[in-house]
Amino acid sequence: MISENELLKLMADMESDRVERTVATADTAKFREAICAFSNDFPNHRQPGYLLVGVEDKMGKACGLKANDALLRNLAGLRQDGEILPQPAMSVARIPLSDGSGDVVVVEVHPSDLPQVRYKGRIHIRVGPRRATANESEERMLSERRVAMARTFDARPCSEARLEDLEIDLFLHVYRKAAVAEEVIRANNRSLEEQLAALRLYDLRRDCPTHAGVLLFGKRPAHFLPGAYVQYLRIDGTQLSGPVKVSRELGGNLIGMIRSLIALLDGILEARPVRVSTLRDETVWDYPSAPLRELLLNAICHRNYESNAPVRFHRYGDRIEIKNPGGLYGQASPENFPRETDYRNPIVSEALRVQGYVNRFGRSVLEAQESLLANGNPPARYTFEPNSVTVSVPKSEHF
Repeated sequence: MISENELLKLMADMESDRVERTVATADTAKFREAICAFSNDFPNHRQPGYLLVGVEDKMGKACGLKANDALLRNLAGLRQDGEILPQPAMSVARIPLSDGSGDVVVVEVHPSDLPQVRYKGRIHIRVGPRRATANESEERMLSERRVAMARTFDARPCSEARLEDLEIDLFLHVYRKAAVAEEVIRANNRSLEEQLAALRLYDLRRDCPTHAGVLLFGKRPAHFLPGAYVQYLRIDGTQLSGPVKVSRELGGNLIGMIRSLIALLDGILEARPVRVSTLRDETVWDYPSAPLRELLLNAICHRNYESNAPVRFHRYGDRIEIKNPGGLYGQASPENFPRETDYRNPIVSEALRVQGYVNRFGRSVLEAQESLLANGNPPARYTFEPNSVTVSVPKSEHF
């Protein structure tokens, strides 16, 4: 984070496209647009951009703000509330000015490794000292830059696949409507390949879908990524060696696979009434659907798709186990899990957020534990290995 002297220079630099000043403290839409624009780093400075809260825009002077902890929390929360996608890299700090003219809250935003970054389906950029919405040419420039910087597996080209290997109707009529603002779609004169590339689903240079495009919209994802399916087993007893009563493989693209998993959960979970008072019963489940759904979505989002192994969803007599290929990724470790999150497949995670399957980044594990407790299940137990993560969910004590 910058020093006070560096802050004063930024406040006074009225022409910089790396600075935005505001006296507003509750205009979250304006804040998100600024963060989105700095993340896209359209001028390609490869340096952080700064949103300065508590500074007059035209004069560059502090306005006497007294920043409280609630303001800092609200600004920091913009990073992971799921409104800006992909998730921005940013930090927030309060700097009290030594001349007594007030506090300045500094939001430092680092350039994204995966532009284009969107807020409400729009790509915001900085053009000189002002903000703007990217036009088609500017989107294409960001798209080409992203290809050069792509690091994650889901952003890489799937060289064996072609456009005809994707379910285009699913992209056009389901996903695009949720991911891109309606007026942008109406004004769209780009080719289908360019539209897919704008959402990191197609590599224009290689003329093929990315791995994310194949996973999300492929007609046969497992043809290119053999482990891209979920194996469901219902096992009699408490050991893997027990008799298998039900065996299913759930494959296809991730959007269809998730729908199949939700339908499977609706059909396999059991309920019974539990007396809570003299006149009232309450329905409890052997396993509540919502947390199981979240744990399965976590496995699908964060698994290693370079592995040929599937996600394993095994139901025993006393527990459910979900095992996904790939250990903890990036900054996440057994010591800081689940407080720290990182994304092996950020494009896949973003797409599932757009489709409404993921609500808030970094919260699903904690919310799942709360739901299990409310249903009478002991807490889920995690086992971390170098090449896998396993979560075990014990059956409700009411069964």
